[in-house]
Amino acid sequence: MAHRDILIVITGPTASGKTDVAIAVAQRLGCHIVNADSRQVFREIPVCTAAPTPEQLSRVPHHMVACRSVTEPYSASAYATDVLAMLPGVFAAGHGRAVLCGGSMMYIDAVTRGLDAIPDIRHEVRAAVLDDLEHQGLTALLEELKQRDPDYYAIVDKANPRRVVHAVEVCRQTGGTYSALRRGVPAERAFDVVKYALNVPREILFDRINRRVLDMMNAGLDREAQSMSVHRHLQALNTVGMKEMFAMFDGVWNRDTAIARLQKNTRVYAKKQLTWLHRDESITWLAPDIAVEEIVSRIERE
Repeated sequence: MAHRDILIVITGPTASGKTDVAIAVAQRLGCHIVNADSRQVFREIPVCTAAPTPEQLSRVPHHMVACRSVTEPYSASAYATDVLAMLPGVFAAGHGRAVLCGGSMMYIDAVTRGLDAIPDIRHEVRAAVLDDLEHQGLTALLEELKQRDPDYYAIVDKANPRRVVHAVEVCRQTGGTYSALRRGVPAERAFDVVKYALNVPREILFDRINRRVLDMMNAGLDREAQSMSVHRHLQALNTVGMKEMFAMFDGVWNRDTAIARLQKNTRVYAKKQLTWLHRDESITWLAPDIAVEEIVSRIERE
């Protein structure tokens, strides 16, 4: 039987140390890293996204870092298309191995499993749902979703308007349920996938998040956000880090409050990442201090 290439996924919540582990693994195995952070693809916001430093990038070849502008529309589907097209060359350069590193779970799933067969939403449907959100509120859309698709209503993040809006859009456009279109069987891939996530005790993780936010501010996050203010309406900038800085510029919060809110919102984001990750039974959880040795030894036994 012909040898199959191996895609090594290294993921985990924000500030768990994924980048350092991925670089060490890639160095040991002699392979490349493909970024799986949905915001690190944008070149203008390296501080906000805690993108790999020039020194880190110099240690191992990286792909999909700073490769798009915030002014260019981008999606998980486009990302998967780009990555799947480049992977044969990346595998060839890495002796049949490559590391996919990041915390954007939908991007990782898009590459490793494929996306749901969700139709493109017509403009008039999207406009109508957004109008209802503005004038009737999220509660009304949740009630509609409960009636149209009780299965998805039971599991959706009810505090996330984007998820709720999208599900209602699909239900209205198709006349069916969003649940019925969600992928149940992974897409076929020409490579094997092994997934590892970094397991950091919550109190340590939250302390690292709080300190990272302070480091980002010292590195000029506010200046970076100021340079992006003209583009603040773009989806690429609807992200933790930019939103808090924009609120500070608008006078909603002072600097100390904006920093505290950024720390809190990043901790909330980390909790959501952990919830998503714990649903994936194919993931092997490893402590960061043993992750490199464990991953390398397992891959070398393949």
